[in-house]
Amino acid sequence: MTRLAPSNRLRRTWWTEAVEASGVSAWTVYNRTLLPSVFRSPAEDCAHLKRAVQVWDVACERIVQIEGPGADRLMQRLTPRDLDRVGADRCAYLPVCDSRGGMLNDPVALRPRPGVWWLSLADGDLGLWVSSLAEGGFDFRVTEPDIQTLAIQGPNAPELAGRVLGNAVRELPFFGFAWAPFDGAEVLVSRSGFSKQGGFEVRVASEAKAHALWDRLMAEGADLDVRAGCPNTIERIEGGLLSYGNDMTRDDTPAEAGLGRYVQRFDCIGGAALRDHRPRRRLMAVELEGDPPVCDREWPLLNDDGDRVGRIRSAARSEEFRCGVAIGMVAMDHGPGDRLTCMTQDGPLAATPKERFWR
Repeated sequence: MTRLAPSNRLRRTWWTEAVEASGVSAWTVYNRTLLPSVFRSPAEDCAHLKRAVQVWDVACERIVQIEGPGADRLMQRLTPRDLDRVGADRCAYLPVCDSRGGMLNDPVALRPRPGVWWLSLADGDLGLWVSSLAEGGFDFRVTEPDIQTLAIQGPNAPELAGRVLGNAVRELPFFGFAWAPFDGAEVLVSRSGFSKQGGFEVRVASEAKAHALWDRLMAEGADLDVRAGCPNTIERIEGGLLSYGNDMTRDDTPAEAGLGRYVQRFDCIGGAALRDHRPRRRLMAVELEGDPPVCDREWPLLNDDGDRVGRIRSAARSEEFRCGVAIGMVAMDHGPGDRLTCMTQDGPLAATPKERFWR
């Protein structure tokens, strides 16, 4: 594929120059924002993430802010997850659906202060969808403040975060968050991130503080083998971390995407459809024999009769597990251990759905 052509339609971030200086070798576009996708190689980046610590520019996870007396009511209208069960100091992973129950986005939500919600978006125009609901009589305001997110991921992340942001952040539970002091200001730190290696996400509201944070993390992490990094396709597939637009789309429901546990109430957009829904397919780990090519298009899954029974839209070679790893959407009448064929652009690969993901 030819190189990405820069333009003003592609947003740079406060850390783009630092990422370029760190040797990024490939980019993708996420929420019309540059997102680094490879530094040395996918396999080498993956191995380093699993043994050390990386700093990720994930400012592409754009923040939509909802505030006002009607903010809580609007948020519950957006999702079938029961937000009354979510503590005030906890993040919440949310399926957001259209009127048919199809997935529109899967943001992470949190309340930085009473009456205010932040939605950290997956790839998609959810902010426009939320803004359109202003016509529904809710008393709220929707904005997209320039708050950018830096992730610290890997087994050495707690040590590095503690050195730079204070030891209190080490005690945060998974998906907990708190304000932490940094360089005379405060940043919002959550125990979260798009890897199974553990770590933190830091939301910063000042470009000057953003540069200072990057520099401090790199300086303080030198003995921890810190590197600039990025979400890694191999590692996320091994761990079953879903990518909206790849693994599930608006054509899939939360139940089909493996998120049925978050469908807890039906007084939301799409609630009636979700109440009556019976899944026709399900998202599964799929093991591939051989080395899969780059998965930049949908691969059909076929049964022995040549009938299409599913699809794969994320796949990679795992050196740790010595096989091709993939995330597939598979018809309900097929399951773990079934022998299927995955039709890639380079030819067929034997494919076997698994009971669970590798990590």
